[in-house]
Amino acid sequence: MSFADQVERTLAALAATPGWRLLQQARPDCDDGTVAEILEQAAGFSERVLAPINRVGDRHGARLLNGRVKTPDGFRDAFRGYAEAGWLAMDLPDRYGGQELPLTVQAACAPLFERGCVALMMAAGASRAAAHLLAEIADEQLAGEWVPKLAAGEWAATICVSESDAGSDVGRIRTSAEQRDGRWQISGQKTWISFGDHDLTERIGHCLLARTGTEPGVRGLSLFLVPDTVDGSSNGITVDRIEDKMGLQGSPTCALRFEKSRGWLVGAEGRGLPQLFRMIELMRLQTACQGLGLASASVDIAERYAQERRQGGDPEQPAVPISGHPDVRRQLSAMRSRTEVLQLAVLELASAMDLARLEISPDRRREIDAYCAWMLPLIKNFGGEAGFDVANAAIQVLGGAGYTRDWPLEQYLRDARVMTIYEGTTGMQALDFLTRRLWRDGGSGCKAFLAKARSELASLRDRHPQEVGDALDVLDEFEAFAELMMSLRDRPEEAFWRADEYLGSGWAALSAWLTVRWTGQGGGYPDGMGSLRM
Repeated sequence: MSFADQVERTLAALAATPGWRLLQQARPDCDDGTVAEILEQAAGFSERVLAPINRVGDRHGARLLNGRVKTPDGFRDAFRGYAEAGWLAMDLPDRYGGQELPLTVQAACAPLFERGCVALMMAAGASRAAAHLLAEIADEQLAGEWVPKLAAGEWAATICVSESDAGSDVGRIRTSAEQRDGRWQISGQKTWISFGDHDLTERIGHCLLARTGTEPGVRGLSLFLVPDTVDGSSNGITVDRIEDKMGLQGSPTCALRFEKSRGWLVGAEGRGLPQLFRMIELMRLQTACQGLGLASASVDIAERYAQERRQGGDPEQPAVPISGHPDVRRQLSAMRSRTEVLQLAVLELASAMDLARLEISPDRRREIDAYCAWMLPLIKNFGGEAGFDVANAAIQVLGGAGYTRDWPLEQYLRDARVMTIYEGTTGMQALDFLTRRLWRDGGSGCKAFLAKARSELASLRDRHPQEVGDALDVLDEFEAFAELMMSLRDRPEEAFWRADEYLGSGWAALSAWLTVRWTGQGGGYPDGMGSLRM
């Protein structure tokens, strides 16, 4: 019931993930012993360095002093230590100073770091995602300058999309970019920028969407890298404020103003939004890892407390641990199953993304890509949701104690609440799951999921007939729902009304499949499939 226990559970989940076993055949350097050592080192770093500053960050928060953001005590040293240990660059290309480990290994380690200090990991996640973006899309000179610095933690990066009147409605962005004497100048205001300013690194680069053309909507948007300094001088970027938030106090959420700030075009002009999605996809996977880290910590606390807290039983005998009461066992069962199924889902998606990059058959790669695109809205949304719900359920197990600051659960609850909001709200994920992953793609990702899930379940039927039968029923229900939603394509208003229900049905199907996988690896509780309904 600790960081070490989470490592053991993660290793068991990796062993049960068929995609990871396939990936290991292509990456013999990622043998079980090596990966176990990596995870143990990650857990040790998080427990020693990150966890001690988590409460400090929550209590004191980031502050705006003389126009600059000061992070909580310990954050700067912890970020430097994280980068120097190689964690920031573990899956970046080796030509830029990265270790080029599979995404699956990074996704296995990430929840351990998020468990330690999710607020500080907001800065690390954005920098890592930006490094991947620049390595893949920027020209050689720009990538060569920035990616090694990001990998080393000497510089940092943000994602700058939202504006006061343009949140999810990206097509209404008004920040403009004009070319003067062969140089781009950016002017406008951006909001909700995590670590938009800070004292962790010597330089910050903003991955920013701005309007370069006269075309309306997203077609006129281009992607720029806008540093806070150029040649050692300020680049016309001002911090207007830090948002006063419910949680994530150690992560400064900034409103920034750009006044003729110099920017470098990244990729093709007018293709800003689709290019930025490389960064957004990684940050959505990170959101699931955030939720998983907080859920893992929360259920560990609840289980330990329930074993130690004594109440009830025969009044003539010593009180018994509350873990022996049926209703408490039910709550713990639901929390643990939800957390471990999410673990399997994260690793399933990450290993599929790794395999897609290695696939040489164009048809097969398209199939895997469609499967990954189908899974991502589910993982992002329900990963974030699990972080909040499991923390909330853990508070219930602790009772009044859980409601106090003597335990970290109330902080976990506050920190997790935003996870179904940023990087695309639940409603946006539901619309994406319907319009892009069903209608636009012709249901190719959905079909790939159903085929994969049914194939694995068929191989487990002899050992777990009841669980497999229940899971197949859930898959059948989801498939029928998908067919119904496909038939509503000509009635979009009705379909959009049911999009959230459809998203939930997809998660129920994915969870049903992976619950049987978890049961097969020795997990699971007598409650069976009912434990999914938390």
